[in-house]
Amino acid sequence: MKRVFFCLALMLCFCAISTVSFADTKEGEKAFVTEMKTAIPADRIISVDALHSKWEKAEGKIILLDVRTEAEFDCGHIINSNNIDSGHAYTMPKIFPDANTEIYVYCRTQHRATYFTGMLYKYGYKNVYLVEGGIVGWAEKGYPLVNKYMGEIKVTKYEKELKEEYQHRDDK
Repeated sequence: MKRVFFCLALMLCFCAISTVSFADTKEGEKAFVTEMKTAIPADRIISVDALHSKWEKAEGKIILLDVRTEAEFDCGHIINSNNIDSGHAYTMPKIFPDANTEIYVYCRTQHRATYFTGMLYKYGYKNVYLVEGGIVGWAEKGYPLVNKYMGEIKVTKYEKELKEEYQHRDDK
């Protein structure tokens, strides 16, 4: 009987501790997002329209940084973009050692780009721009993308959750 009571008490303690640790994780995440957002000067947050205008005039002479995964990047990206996974901000000082380098950061929407841009400001970069709306905003405006496999593509309709019915060869 004592063993059963002890096991139940131990399980209750474990559940209580895990609940508290998950709450701390969420609060820590919120605090970190807030810290990264406040690290970015307000005049360094630009729209996809402003980026498109700059991109057209620059003719490939600006640094576009797509911080999505390689698979997302390969599906479609802005031509001449660089791809660095959002978790690899620490590599930037080696790639672009000049803290005055003008860099435009985007991801799918803007969440990962906010982290990345904030980290670059923490590293001492001074000319980094966060693109509001990300590649989704770019595509929704009808601006061109390129794809590793097909060349230039144009998204006619962006759907967050594509409902697609298909059949595998094994399903026959």
